[in-house]
Amino acid sequence: MDYTPHTEEEIRAMLERVGAESLQDLFAHLPREVVNPEIRLPEPMPEWAVLEELSRLARENLPAHKAFLGGGVRSHHVPPVVQALALRGEFLTAYTPYQPEVSQGVLQATFEYQTMIAELTGLEVANASMYDGATALAEGVLLALRETGRMGVLVSQGVHPEYREVLQAYLEAVGAELRTLPLEGGRTPVPPVEEGVGAVVAQNPNFLGALEDLRPLAEAAHRAGALFVAVADPLSLALLKPPGALGADIAVGDGQVLGLPMGFGGPHFGYLATKKAFVRQLPGRLVSETVDVDGRRGFLLTLQAREQYIRRAKARSNITTNAQLTALMGAMYLAALGPEGLREVALKGVAQAHRLRSLLLELPGVSPFTPEPFFNEFVLRLPRDPQEVRRALAERGLHAATPVPGEYGERLALFAATELHEEEDLLALRDALAEVLA
Repeated sequence: MDYTPHTEEEIRAMLERVGAESLQDLFAHLPREVVNPEIRLPEPMPEWAVLEELSRLARENLPAHKAFLGGGVRSHHVPPVVQALALRGEFLTAYTPYQPEVSQGVLQATFEYQTMIAELTGLEVANASMYDGATALAEGVLLALRETGRMGVLVSQGVHPEYREVLQAYLEAVGAELRTLPLEGGRTPVPPVEEGVGAVVAQNPNFLGALEDLRPLAEAAHRAGALFVAVADPLSLALLKPPGALGADIAVGDGQVLGLPMGFGGPHFGYLATKKAFVRQLPGRLVSETVDVDGRRGFLLTLQAREQYIRRAKARSNITTNAQLTALMGAMYLAALGPEGLREVALKGVAQAHRLRSLLLELPGVSPFTPEPFFNEFVLRLPRDPQEVRRALAERGLHAATPVPGEYGERLALFAATELHEEEDLLALRDALAEVLA
């Protein structure tokens, strides 16, 4: 069955409105190689030959095991139990659990995920997940704007630059105004919050890895009648106070560090948690616990705010789904490690990051940039272009020195360490970087 969302009459009306004669005319300004690219396919091959070719191509990838890359995506150990459970048919093939009478298993697993996220963030309600950290931030800010009825957003420069780009795109679509608050000394200063600002946003640890004091920022937001949105690395919450305890009204972040491989950028999942008072503004899905007519415990979807379920004008968000499988992998990871295991993973990452920083600062021309204290990522200023350093290290089998955008300064590179790194790994990176910088 074809998917035909628009009738011929609707398409003609749209073309007339934008002044185009046809759909081809509408896209005429695009390069031909984009609209109708030439596709060169190899000759047909037998199945075994295709598999051999795919294996050859896969061997050209450089594995990121024990990578020192940071910026929100890191290399962590994924317990085999996570992969084993995620591959079970009831999770791997699950679609939207609209019908509670046939979907109790998936609904309960999602409910457990929501409960874990709520406990990690110190907030009362978490939805069934978002696509990734960036979209979770955008939806969290839109929630704040709907709740406050304001259209101004103040976001710290310490929030991941790519998150801010996504947020800007979302806010432009609704006519909201975004203002960036520059860092001072690597941290977010407490800003004056003007009338009309509905959301103040900061990240902890911030993009440079530094720990932020969120409480004064939350208090400044509340004094002005705005909500405070905290972006948090969920692994850091094993050691740090949860955003809810520091005054955050909404907490968002990316779940890759909870049991998902780096996977060349995805798929991830985003989490979004908030206070019960704002539950009717929550985007996406929410699984709730209930009892049936016989008093037996059960689960069901509730409070879905998408326009598919309610009148379009009253929709809270047009997000169509959640990251069901990857979010459940996050829940499996949390259940496998437990609070103490998660704390051990976080502690070793912090210890190894601080050890790595001290080793790299031994090298001539390398200087610190991220202020202390920091978590498990940090930024250094290098004497060479970080892009060149990154490539040179990769040629030596080491993935490290993520280039930092120029808005923060010149020749800056981000490093990270996790529970996977031992002393010999840190020394190997120091020696390789010394060779590259020589």
